[in-house]
Amino acid sequence: MAKNEKEAKGKAYDASSIQVLEGLEPVRKRPGMYIGTTGPEGLHHLIWEIFDNSRDEAMGGYADDIEVALLPGGYVRVVDNGRGIPVEIHPKTKVSALETIMTTLHAGGKFGGEGSGYKVSGGLHGVGASVVNALSTNVQVIVHKDGGIHTQEYKIGKPVAKVKQIGKTKRHGTIVFFRPDETIFTGGIEWEWNKIVSHLRQQAYLVKGVRITVIDAREATEASFADDVFYLRETGLEVPSMAFYFEGGLKSLVAFNNKYQTPVHKNVFYVEKEQDGVQVEIALQYVDDISPRILAFANNIYNPEGGTHITGFKTALTRSLNTYGRAANLIKEKDENFTGDDVLEGITAVVSVKLPEIQFEGQTKAKLGSVEAQGATASVFGEAFGSFLEENPDDAKAIINKVLLALKARKAAKAAKDSVLRKGALEGMTLPGKLADCQTKSAEESELFIVEGDSAGGSSKQGRDRRTQAILPLRGKILNVERARIDRMLASAEIRALVVAMGTAIGDVFDLSKLRYHKIIIATDADVDGAHIRTLLLTLLYRHFRPIIDGGFVYIAQPPLYKISRGKSIAYAYSDKEKEMVLKELGVSPAEISENPLEGEEAPEEETVAKKTTKVNIQRYKGLGEMNASELWETTMDPARRVLKQVKVEDAEAADRIFDVLMGTDVAARKSFIQSNAKLANLDV
Repeated sequence: MAKNEKEAKGKAYDASSIQVLEGLEPVRKRPGMYIGTTGPEGLHHLIWEIFDNSRDEAMGGYADDIEVALLPGGYVRVVDNGRGIPVEIHPKTKVSALETIMTTLHAGGKFGGEGSGYKVSGGLHGVGASVVNALSTNVQVIVHKDGGIHTQEYKIGKPVAKVKQIGKTKRHGTIVFFRPDETIFTGGIEWEWNKIVSHLRQQAYLVKGVRITVIDAREATEASFADDVFYLRETGLEVPSMAFYFEGGLKSLVAFNNKYQTPVHKNVFYVEKEQDGVQVEIALQYVDDISPRILAFANNIYNPEGGTHITGFKTALTRSLNTYGRAANLIKEKDENFTGDDVLEGITAVVSVKLPEIQFEGQTKAKLGSVEAQGATASVFGEAFGSFLEENPDDAKAIINKVLLALKARKAAKAAKDSVLRKGALEGMTLPGKLADCQTKSAEESELFIVEGDSAGGSSKQGRDRRTQAILPLRGKILNVERARIDRMLASAEIRALVVAMGTAIGDVFDLSKLRYHKIIIATDADVDGAHIRTLLLTLLYRHFRPIIDGGFVYIAQPPLYKISRGKSIAYAYSDKEKEMVLKELGVSPAEISENPLEGEEAPEEETVAKKTTKVNIQRYKGLGEMNASELWETTMDPARRVLKQVKVEDAEAADRIFDVLMGTDVAARKSFIQSNAKLANLDV
C-alpha cells in the first residue's frame, strides 16, 4: 500500500470519527440492548415496561387498579390509579420530572435508598418508560395528580411541547398512550392477545389484591378515547375484555396450574414473610404426577433458570421432609434419605422473592444471583413448612408417601435404565439398524428425519442427501410418556432407538453436548394418525429432552398437500389457500380441474373442455409414502426449497397445562378442552 494511502486511511480515524449519541439515540441505534430483540418478544416487551411502572405502584401499596387496552392503529393505553408521575420541575434537569422520566435513561424512582420512590421494583430500573418513548412514533402521558390533569406528548422520544395542565380532576394516577415505531420492529405492530392476557394474568397472581383489566378495543372508534376518559371500561364499550383479581395470590396460581391435576393432599401450603430485607412468598401442592413444576420470580420478574431463591427452597424442602419423615416414623431406619429429585416429583410450587437491590446472572434476568435470597428463602420456607407438616398430619403423611413412592421408583428406574444403557448410549451402543445415518460427523450440519412407517422411510432414504441427512422410520405410534417413568419408556424399542440415535442419553445422564444432529425433523403424514404420532413425539421431547427444544434443534416438516400439474409444468401447494393462488396464476377455471382421487375413492367424472385446453391435474397427498423419492426431496427435504417450522416454547406454563390436558389421564378435562376449542381446529376430513 502506498504511503499516501496509509496516511489517508490513518487520518480517517480521528476525534471526529467518534460518534456521541445523545438523549435516547442509543436506544434507537441498538434497540436489542434494551429490549432483547426487535421481533415479537421485543414488541410486547414495550407493554411489559409501561405496565411494570403501574405494577410497581401497586407493589408499593399506592395502586390497586390497572387497565391495559389495545387501541386502533397499533396504539396501547395503560392506566393506573397510583400516585401519578410527578410533574413539577426537577431540580437537576430544570424541566418537568415527567419529561425527565420520559426522555432520560436511568431516570426514575427505582434505585433504592432514602427518599426513593419504591422499596422494590422490577422493570428496567429507570429506563423502561424512556426506552418505550424512544422506540415509539407517538407517546402521550396524562397525569391526574393533586387535583389537576397534566399532559405531554412526544414523537420518537422527543417532547412536542412542555408539560401543560388541561383540566381539573378528583382522580389520581397515570395514563400512557404509545404507538411502537414499525421501522424498528421486524414483524410490524402485531399484538398477540393471548400472550398479553397470559402475562398479565400471571402478574395478577403475583400482586394479590390488585385488579388488572385487559381490553381489546382495536375495532372500536377512536372517538372513544378522549382525554377525559380515565378507565376505558367505564365508557361501556362492547369489546373483548378480561379482568383478573386474586386475593389468594400465589395460592390461587398453584390452584390454577393444578386445575387438571389430582392433588395428593388437600391443603395448599402458603407462607409470606420478610427476613433480612427479603420478602419471601411461597405456595406449593403435590399432585399425582411425576413431573415437577416450579415457577420462580424475583421482583415479579419470571426466572426460567431459577437462581439462588430456588436453591434455598430445594435445600429446605429436602431437609424438612427428611426431618419430619424420620420423626414421624414414616421413613424407617433402614431406608435411605430422600434426595432432591425424590422430593420434587409431582410438586407444583411458586417461589417469589422481592429485594431492594437485586442482581441477576446475565442480561436476560433468567436467573437470580442475589446471595441473600438463598438464606432468606431457606429459613422462611423451612420454618413455615415444618410447622405445616406438624399441623396437618394427614397432608404430611400423603406427601411423605408420595415421596417414598418416588424414591422406590427412582431406584427401580435407575436399575432398569442402567441395564439398558450400561453397554449402550453411554459407551457407544451400535446405532439402531433401522437408522439410515448420514456420512458427516459434524452435528452442526447433520439432520435426523423421523418419519412414519417403512413406506415413507424407503422414499426418504432414496431421496435424501446421504452426506447430511439421516432417516429414522418409526413403526406405529410410540408410547405416551406423559405418565410413564424412564424404565417403562426404555422398554419401548421405538423410543430406545430414538434415544440412542440422538446420542444425548436420558434422565440424570442427559448431555446436550452429545446431540448427534442439530436438526431433528419430525416428518409425519398430514392426517389424524400423523398428527397423533407428531404429538406423542413432541410429548416425549418436551418432558424428557426439553433442552433440545429450548436449543432450537426440533423442527416439524411441512410436506405439500397438493401436486398441481399442467402439461410439463408442476407446482406444489402447502395449503388450500396456496392451491387457489396457484390455480389463479394459471388462469384455471373449475371445469379444467381433474382431482386425482385417493386410493379406495371413486374417480370423479371429468368434464369435457375445449381441445386447445391443457387439462390441470391436482393430486392430494395424504402421506409421505405416496411421494416418490424425487418428489419427497423437492418438496420436503431439499434445504433450498423445503418448509420447516421450528418448535419453540414461548409460554412454558401454558405448554405444560396443554400437555397435561391432552396427554394425561383426565378424560373429562380433555373432552372439555376439545369441545371448547373445536372451532379452532383445522380438520382434514
